[in-house]
Amino acid sequence: MNVKSVEKENGNAKIAIEIEKAEFEVALNKAYAKCRKNIMIPGFRKGKAPRKMVESMYGPTVFYEDAVNEIFPEIYEKAVTEQGLKAVGAPSVVDMDTTEEGNVALTVSTALYPEVTLGEYKGIEVAKKAVSVGKADVDAELNRMAERNSRIETVEREAKNGDTVVIDFEGFVDGKAFEGGKAEKYNLHLGTGAFIPGFEDQLVGTKAGDEKAVEVTFPEDYNSKELAGKAATFQCKIHEVKETIKPELDDEFAKDVSEYDTLAALKKSIKADLAKKRQEAVDRDFENEAVVLAGKNMTCDIPACMIDEQVDKHLEQFAYQLQSQGMKMEDYVKMIGGDVKGMRDSMRPMAEQTVRSNILLSEIVHQENIDVTDEEVEEELKKLAEQYKMELDKIKEMIDVEAVKSDLKGRKAVKLIVDNAKPVEKEKEKKAAKKSAKKEDEAAEAPAEEAPKAEE
Repeated sequence: MNVKSVEKENGNAKIAIEIEKAEFEVALNKAYAKCRKNIMIPGFRKGKAPRKMVESMYGPTVFYEDAVNEIFPEIYEKAVTEQGLKAVGAPSVVDMDTTEEGNVALTVSTALYPEVTLGEYKGIEVAKKAVSVGKADVDAELNRMAERNSRIETVEREAKNGDTVVIDFEGFVDGKAFEGGKAEKYNLHLGTGAFIPGFEDQLVGTKAGDEKAVEVTFPEDYNSKELAGKAATFQCKIHEVKETIKPELDDEFAKDVSEYDTLAALKKSIKADLAKKRQEAVDRDFENEAVVLAGKNMTCDIPACMIDEQVDKHLEQFAYQLQSQGMKMEDYVKMIGGDVKGMRDSMRPMAEQTVRSNILLSEIVHQENIDVTDEEVEEELKKLAEQYKMELDKIKEMIDVEAVKSDLKGRKAVKLIVDNAKPVEKEKEKKAAKKSAKKEDEAAEAPAEEAPKAEE
């Protein structure tokens, strides 16, 4: 195999490769051996016709395409390595011919890893939100905790919003029952808006033993085209009215649901946890935005094949997530009324950003001579072993260590960008956040309710 020439243009390369006759002959014999079992020639049993006989009947190049496919991966890898080319995507044979010497000449086209010119990636100004947690935030979390610890009791009174009614119902459109419109002993929480608009409101005031005809109209954008915009009547029978009783938000509640002795201590803990979570979210957003902005400052023409490959990865990951939830991709696509092409199109901007960020980080690693130690790699492998609950040796057998090194280098590149970024907080937003937090804190419970330490 000899590389005769390489022509680079617009991010692509055309590689002229000549395969010597003897080398190609080996590939032809392999191709013939794979194909012969399906060849029928008069006078020979199936699969027993000599190669020369087959070539005389179907032409001397009958096995050429199969032979090229047989030998191509090896010669292509040698060619790009020899020429120092950083090829991406799937190559294609655009021309094939034979020389006077009987050698085979191929012209191969392939996309190249893009040339990169880094822009500014140190000292980038990045917007960063102010983190604040006020009384309303703490109260909302307390209410959620109260709801999780509520009890439900059957009551002998008319239903009101917030209650749960146990009902039988059957729906009719134009006097005919429709599919999916019937249920028995259904628990409906009034006031949640879970049913068709107006349905729950009409059950307010009913009590156990009542029968009620509920008149509603399906929304125009209802997911069933047969029912969208149609007037419907639901015949309902109320079996039971249940009241959700929330616990009192007091010191006893705090003791029941937490490690704290008082409600004040619990509130203090909730505020700290919310602040921590919000800060972590803000930091993640800051990091992502810094990388995106650094990527925008980079000059780079990304080949379409790199984006296509990333779309494939996103799609595979999404399909895996669906599978873990017991759903197939085909079923999901039908459910949303779309198609796989539409999903690919929707994923393309995200895929392009992922590729751009990866190229950026790779170039920064190169420019900054970023490296990782054996100790850092070992520590990362230990974390993976712990995460997947596997022995360290097993992880080392399964994981590509070079990929781990590359990932760690990329993280260091991200840290370099973030550490050198300049957080910019909009003054208007900053003042509003401080004002809101101050106002809510002033409205909180009396300072005398200082939070004691948690129980030992």
